[in-house]
Amino acid sequence: MRAVVQRARGASVAVDGAVVGAFEGPGLVVLVGVTHDDTVEIAEKLAVKVHELRIFDAEHSPVPVEDGRRELSAAELGLPLLVVSQFTLYGDTRKGRRPSWTAAAPGPVAEPLVDHVVEVLRARGATVRTGVFGADMKVSLTNDGPITVLVEVA
Repeated sequence: MRAVVQRARGASVAVDGAVVGAFEGPGLVVLVGVTHDDTVEIAEKLAVKVHELRIFDAEHSPVPVEDGRRELSAAELGLPLLVVSQFTLYGDTRKGRRPSWTAAAPGPVAEPLVDHVVEVLRARGATVRTGVFGADMKVSLTNDGPITVLVEVA
């Protein structure tokens, strides 16, 4: 399972012209890809790792951080996440010019695992917004830094 995690200063996802998930201010945009052998346990590890990624500074905190620490996580700061399923993260472009999608898990496998990532984040107390699985989504964000990290767990 892999995720592209972007530190953002606001983000939204729209389906058919209507915003279905958004946040303002600092937070994380998390594009999640699932492959065939991913499990519920892997989804849990991914959710925890993403939530605890230390890629924020004290300036991102909605409340003062007394010790002025840097390298804080969304979990520590109580920041929101926008989670969007993204099967194209498993596109293979090593041959030719047309990506192969054979490494991406099919919807019946991937959707429950992406949903589980969201459930784990919410159980940890995170505010999580989502896209719509399988929909043609338009994701907008203001990348902050810019900071973009690839997270893989197995």
